[in-house]
Parts: sequence; C-alpha cells; structure tokens
Amino acid sequence: MPNCYSENAVALLRKLIATPSVSREEGCAADLLEGAISSTGLSCRRDKNNVWSIAPGYDPSRPTLLLNAHVDTVRPVSSWTRSPFSADIEGDRLYGLGSNDCGGGLVSLLQVFIHLSQMQQPYNLIYLASAEEEVSGANGLSHVLPLLPRIDMALVGEPTGMQPAVAEKGLMVVDMVAHGKSGHAARGEGVNALYLMLDDLLWLRDHRFEKVSPLLGPTLLNVTVLNAGTQHNVVPDTCTAVIDVRTNELYTNEEVFDIIRSHVRSEVKARSFRLKSSSISLDHPVVRRCVAMGKQPFGSPTLSDQALMPFPSLKMGPGESSRSHSADEFICLSEIENAIEQYIRLLDGVKLENSEESEGSE
Repeated sequence: MPNCYSENAVALLRKLIATPSVSREEGCAADLLEGAISSTGLSCRRDKNNVWSIAPGYDPSRPTLLLNAHVDTVRPVSSWTRSPFSADIEGDRLYGLGSNDCGGGLVSLLQVFIHLSQMQQPYNLIYLASAEEEVSGANGLSHVLPLLPRIDMALVGEPTGMQPAVAEKGLMVVDMVAHGKSGHAARGEGVNALYLMLDDLLWLRDHRFEKVSPLLGPTLLNVTVLNAGTQHNVVPDTCTAVIDVRTNELYTNEEVFDIIRSHVRSEVKARSFRLKSSSISLDHPVVRRCVAMGKQPFGSPTLSDQALMPFPSLKMGPGESSRSHSADEFICLSEIENAIEQYIRLLDGVKLENSEESEGSE
C-alpha cells in the first residue's frame, strides 16, 4: 500500500480539524471534502453539506457498497487544554475536535475509496461524507439516501478500534405527563400530579424486558428528567418526565413504546421512532472476512447513522469510542495508517452478492 494514502489522509484531516464543522454548520468542511475528491479526478456530488462520489463503472446489476462517515462534530467542551482546532501532532497523536469522532474514519475511508476505485470490484462503490450525524438531523443521511442508488451494505467509519460492531442499540426519547389539579398545599387541596406519576416511575425503574440480546444486552429504560411544581405552597397540577430508551435489535422502538404505554397511567409521547437498533448477520461476507482476519464482532451501545440505514451495515473505524466528545480528543497516526491497510484487505474482492440481507434495502 502506498505511503501517500496515509500521508494524504492525515493532511486532509488536519485541514478538517482546523475548519470548525459543528452540526448544521459543516459548509466549509464540506467544501474541503468536495475539493479533495474532485482533485483526484473522481466525480463528486453535493447536496446541502453532504458530499459523495460514485466510483467509475457503476453497474445497477451489481450490489452496491457504501463507505460512510460523518463530517460534523459536537461543540468542544470547556475543559480542553489546547485549541480544539489547532491540529497539533505530538509523537503518534493528532489532537483536535473531531479527530477521533470521526475524522479518522472519514479520511481513511476516502483513501480506501480512491484506491479501490482504480480496480474492478465485484460491487459498486460509493463514498459518502454525511452531515448532521451528531444531532440526527433531517439534512444529513436521511436526506441524502434517496439521492443515491440502491445500497446493499454500508461500512460506517465510527471509532471502534477497527473491530466490527455488528449490532448497535437504538434510541427513543419518550415524554411522559401526569395531569392533576392545583390547590393550596396548606389545605391539602387539589390532586398532586407528582404523586400520580409515582407508580409509573416505579414501574419504569423496575421493569425488565424479556428478550436479552447476546450482543447488546437488555433494552434499557432510564428516567433522566423530572419536573413538577412552581412553588412550595401550591400542589402541582402537572408532572413531566423524560425517558431515555435504548433498544436492542430484538425490539422495535414502536414495540417498546406500546409496552410502556400499556403499563403507565400518565400520558406518553415518543419524540421519534426513527433511530432504530441495527444489526448485520454474522454470516454476511464482510463479517465473515472480518473474522477470518482475526477481528472480534461485538455489539455497540452508542448510536450512529446506522440507525437511519434500512440496509445491512457494519460499524468499524480507527480510534476508540471512549475518546469521543471528550477534551483533548485525538487520533493516532498509526491508527489511520493501519485502518487504510485493514479496510483495503477487508474489501478488496469481497463478494457482496452472497449476502442474505440485501433485500432490506429494497
């Protein structure tokens, strides 16, 4: 593998780090990626802040592999000890906001795309740098997918230490409201909405979902926000709670919502059902090749754009999830070099047409 791939990846990543790209403000970073792809002579398309390229020789009769990573970042936390945008290199470490999540995967997959585009593969290949991943925004992946050809499988470059995440938990946020009646606390008047909600809170605390995933464990419910009352001498007429739900691949968000609704007396409303749990068969050709390379499939508790993909997807990228969204975030230069090498070894010549999951994209 030419050394220029990792050198080009690091050079582009340093430019991206120096270009703030907080979710919904990724325009300048998208400009950089658009220029980087176009400079190679490959075709490049853009819609809003999503940038993609389809490798030459596209044939609709072949399966299509999508290489995807996101260009946006979270806002830097206040505890950074260096500039989040300085892209400093110290030894093997490249520091900067988004370097690990998921700039390393973004630039590594681009170099892999450039390399694989130069040779005939038994599949079509698309590279997509998507926007608004950190906020699951409407102008990110869900906006751009209808503009792409049918996808049979995606490789998502989130940081996993280059181990294959074959399942990922979904997310659903549920708002719960108990309605009482206000009254003077001194006279014990009214109906206390906080007391009405107590039984519901206890059920949420104690409930255990029957189906436990060997990869992702149980589906989890956590009440994370609770509000009631305005002053000490007024019985509250409303109590609100927010429930954070993390679904495994054995339940849909809709199924979990129906279970909650059937067991609580309070009013419940899901903010969205769209961030679903995802999984890919261990018999998928790409997963089998991962195993043959000595990699260990695992289930990921963290959310990515896989939740919006209606086709099989695998999450695997350089860096470590524990570094994401943290002060002094970094990626190792050796991790980028290794990722490019490992991706090419994994994908070169793999036969996607054997996948039993490809019907999910139809």
